Amino acid sequence: MSMQGPDRSVSFEQDIKPLFRSTDRESMTFAFDLWDVSDVRSNAEGILARLQDGTMPCDGRWPTEKVELFGRWVATGASD
Repeated sequence: MSMQGPDRSVSFEQDIKPLFRSTDRESMTFAFDLWDVSDVRSNAEGILARLQDGTMPCDGRWPTEKVELFGRWVATGASD
């Protein structure tokens, strides 16, 4: 996972998927698959809101740089 440069493109496979641990994925399987780009893209706004308010993941808040990376992915079109 690389968080360099705000103008660097953000990809799901390289940058976003690795943010989610297997325990995060297992916790959310009732709703969607955090390792599936289509599922995450479809739920991106809700995921981002939960990351920003610290209610996701359930065992502790993400560091600001990870939340910002996810937000940048969403803001730039949530590419594969």
